[in-house]
Amino acid sequence: MLYDLRTYRCRPGTVSAQLAAYAETGFAAQCRHLGAPLLYATVETGDVNAYVHLWQFQDAADRERRRAALYEDEQWLAYRRRSAEAGFQTGQTNMLLKSAFFWLQHPTQNEDQR
Repeated sequence: MLYDLRTYRCRPGTVSAQLAAYAETGFAAQCRHLGAPLLYATVETGDVNAYVHLWQFQDAADRERRRAALYEDEQWLAYRRRSAEAGFQTGQTNMLLKSAFFWLQHPTQNEDQR
């Protein structure tokens, strides 16, 4: 599995407005192509002007294929334009993560797969 952890930073006081715009016009389009995220969350400590989301893919090719389809979706492109015009976001970081070799052998992971 490949995990894509994304952190977005917003101007102070605008995280709620950014997430409202995303919920209204971006979330459905993104889920249509990427599947449901494993996590979508606001930051409670540290950089509280940020939010994170975590997506799961089979591998890099799966991620690339699904993200290419996303960027052909007019609803997603409309959200991107709306977000850019609002100017709430000030930065983005994303990390691609792979599970440690022992993680899939962990008992709680095995229970989830039954």
